[in-house]
Amino acid sequence: MKIVVHGAGSIGCYIGGAWAAAGLDVTLIGRERVGREIAENGLTITDSDGRIALRPDEIRFSTRPQDLAGADVVALCVKSTGTEAAAREIGRHAPKKVTVISFQNGVSNVDLLKAALPKANVLRGMVPFNVAALGNGRWHKGVAGTLWAEDHEVTRALAARIGRRPGGLRLADDMVSVAWGKLLINLNNAVNALSGKTLLEQLSDRDYRRVVAAAQIEALEILKAAGINPAPAGPIPARLLPHAFGAPDFLFIPFVLKRQKVDASARSSMADDFAAGRPTEIDYLNGEVVKLAHKLGREAPVNAEIVSLVKQAEAGVERLWSAGELRAHVLRRHRGAAGFGY
Repeated sequence: MKIVVHGAGSIGCYIGGAWAAAGLDVTLIGRERVGREIAENGLTITDSDGRIALRPDEIRFSTRPQDLAGADVVALCVKSTGTEAAAREIGRHAPKKVTVISFQNGVSNVDLLKAALPKANVLRGMVPFNVAALGNGRWHKGVAGTLWAEDHEVTRALAARIGRRPGGLRLADDMVSVAWGKLLINLNNAVNALSGKTLLEQLSDRDYRRVVAAAQIEALEILKAAGINPAPAGPIPARLLPHAFGAPDFLFIPFVLKRQKVDASARSSMADDFAAGRPTEIDYLNGEVVKLAHKLGREAPVNAEIVSLVKQAEAGVERLWSAGELRAHVLRRHRGAAGFGY
């Protein structure tokens, strides 16, 4: 099985390195800068349990989309903003019936891929953890979790081959529900970026978490109206996520935060986008809630306000929000929820 990881950034390098270490035939396609880093240092992936180091000659890296040719599986790890361009490259260079696994944020990427690649076998994937690029060819998984993928003969073969090693797959039939469950957790990404803090610092402050909880409450109401039952993307049922995020520090920190093994230096991918001056995936996170609400003839003011603040930051209006300021600004239009301390 020839595998191409298209979009070898932080997530792509982690998945590609883990799968190559498991003995799979993997080619990474990414930016020249990443290729140089791997050529000079090899590729090392680390997490709280250990490290895997691959020599430069053990990693096949390319900057050319033409190297999609002959792929049996494409693990798509580009930012959601690059999905349409990546689909054109896959359509131009990969076999027509290639299997594409979308390991991307949001819920709408698979629909875009299926429309652009009608003969391909497009499957949903989900990444429940954060990966940070630490330089010198090292990528660090800063949050606990296991990759998810849609149950299919191809993903079953991959899961069997990788086993319980890093990069292993957890399979599910209803990946739409899983994607929405992950999105509920990812509603923290924008809050983390707007805070300017590490994930550990931001999540340790209840006022930041109250903003996330409010966004989750709103999203859950919209999902219920749409008849969508989000699956848990971790140990906490989706409907209880706002209770967890909104809990007092003495409950949240020891019973939720510490169990996630969040690395002290970890930040959200959106925070990395802010730092690099790149467009963010906000339209595929909080924006998905706003879009679904509008489709139902409803409003999602909390998520819409967060989208607006991120768009302002993208436009160059730089402002880091303290927890109290962000809570007061975003939640001024939230009608409140009993027991959450708003």
